[in-house]
Amino acid sequence: MLIGIAITLFLFSYFFIIIEKIPRAVIAVFGASLLIIFGVLTQEKAIHHIDWNTLGLLVGMMIIVDLTRRSGIFTFLAIWISKKVKGDPLLLMLSLSLLTAFLSALLDNVTTVLLIVPVALSIADQLEVDPTPFLFSQILMSNIGGTATLIGDPPNIIIAGQTQLSFMDFIINLAPVIIIIIIVALYIFYLLYRHKLVTKDELKTKLMVQNEWDHIKDFALLKKSLSVLSLVILGFSLHSILHLETATIALSGAMLLMIWTHEEPEDIFLAIEWPTLFFFAGLFVLVGGLIEVGVLDRLAVWSMSLTQGDPLIMAMLILFISALLSSFLDNIPFVATMIPLIQKLALLSQFTAAQTQPLWWALALGACLGGNGTLVGASANLIVAGIAEKNGIKIRYTQFLKVGFPIMILSTVISAIYLLIRYY
Repeated sequence: MLIGIAITLFLFSYFFIIIEKIPRAVIAVFGASLLIIFGVLTQEKAIHHIDWNTLGLLVGMMIIVDLTRRSGIFTFLAIWISKKVKGDPLLLMLSLSLLTAFLSALLDNVTTVLLIVPVALSIADQLEVDPTPFLFSQILMSNIGGTATLIGDPPNIIIAGQTQLSFMDFIINLAPVIIIIIIVALYIFYLLYRHKLVTKDELKTKLMVQNEWDHIKDFALLKKSLSVLSLVILGFSLHSILHLETATIALSGAMLLMIWTHEEPEDIFLAIEWPTLFFFAGLFVLVGGLIEVGVLDRLAVWSMSLTQGDPLIMAMLILFISALLSSFLDNIPFVATMIPLIQKLALLSQFTAAQTQPLWWALALGACLGGNGTLVGASANLIVAGIAEKNGIKIRYTQFLKVGFPIMILSTVISAIYLLIRYY
């Protein structure tokens, strides 16, 4: 009975998220509320399923990015980058895509899109081109680049915490295939948008003659913002050594910057993307309902039983199931569910550590790259959609699906070939 209610409410909510007739934050929270009303979850369990670290990280970074934006640095960067590529919008989109992938590996993909998307929107506005290609490429490359390192994407952090894999283990085993996928994705972006990203010569000229330094409105604020942002980024890279969660680091940095700049809290808190945060909270609870009634457990165990103890089949199944399910479910609770199942299957199959390790890379690749499949597949996707909506740009679910899902499938196939050649 409870299984049927949980599945029905999840599908009901997902249907309305897709058709976009009602704001997705409202639908997600309403669906989560119904789970509690019908007894699938208690309120305490629902709260437990919300990833407060993710929400705290988002709030902290939104505050820091908004205060940094007020200095004029994003407009400065937009003009500076534009002048480097002679104002060509296609080259700008490809350059920002590559930068996003690189920063997502060094920082994390959520922080990266919060920093880069305002730059992309400023460029698109000044060149009077459709911002959608910029936004789509930011989403896709943030998830691809974030897959390469331990700190780049939340699923990797969870896997590392449960398996004792090191920072270098992730780079050595995942970075090679991610570099290949980045090159392929850049070529696809070129083919998709080479005729769409065209602007007038006078707009290029107008951009080229601007002095980027004129757009820095407050040098004192800029210095303070960049100082705090540098500390926060350092904290992210050392969070496992400091034994601090990323939310604690981001929120501490945000409060420090607010104290330092003497900004009014009421004004700053308006910059927070509250609909995005409520959508995340509702989605976490909806997936939590499926976890509580055992839907994900049953699906995973049934899928793994098909492998009959063969490590190659198991790795391929983990990769493709993770990619497909992570496109439609949030990949954080999915990975948290898969880890103990993989550990148990490896133990029952008497796998050595060398045989088990490729299973973790399959899970990481599938869960992280799978986030590109749909607009709700990963945190970075929803953050970009929220920023876009605040700027009057509507990213539709089906619109993103047509671009994201094929690229997700292709990157998963490339990952499968890589795993096959390298480990089997």
